[in-house]
Amino acid sequence: MAERAIFLDRDGTLVHVRHYPTRPEQLVLYDNLGQGLRTLQQAGFKLFVITNQGGIALGFFGEPELALMHAHLAHELAQLHVRINGFYHCPHHPDGVRAELAIACECRKPRPGMLLRAAAEHGIDLARSWFVGDILDDVEAGRRAGCRTVLVDLGTESPPLSLIRTPHAVARDTVHALAIIAAAEQIGPDGERYLPPSWQRELEVAR
Repeated sequence: MAERAIFLDRDGTLVHVRHYPTRPEQLVLYDNLGQGLRTLQQAGFKLFVITNQGGIALGFFGEPELALMHAHLAHELAQLHVRINGFYHCPHHPDGVRAELAIACECRKPRPGMLLRAAAEHGIDLARSWFVGDILDDVEAGRRAGCRTVLVDLGTESPPLSLIRTPHAVARDTVHALAIIAAAEQIGPDGERYLPPSWQRELEVAR
């Protein structure tokens, strides 16, 4: 039987948002992620990081620096007894200064290329998997790949205008997102329904 996976965005989902981090110590995990990740891991989910890293195309850092950052992140998560099964990144950016990377690719979210590649390489059943991210591009990538999706509310996203960008659930933070998945998979307590305050206001005005 194909494996199940939790695909996790990096910046704003696993680690605090920082504008184009370039050094390992700049990746700082959010608090209290360990228990939720371990619960899902112990339930049989593989864990993958799926991240746009256009800073490579823009010349802020290179592949060696990114490898060091991700080795650091894997180590920090290992201290919480959490194993990341793979890191997938897109180095492209349409405004890149490196011509070979300034292209319209299939891997940069909201396109689903990274998820499709991870699924092919690790035997993942995308329909039984989840993607957690903090922007609607993450949601769209997850839906295009056939995953269920949870949006982590950082207060930056307006209500989606199309189904392809509408998350299956919205969470207050990543800890809440992991609890929602555990509840949906019936391996934890029920997750309460959540809607970003700004979305509630806009929906009330629209009624």
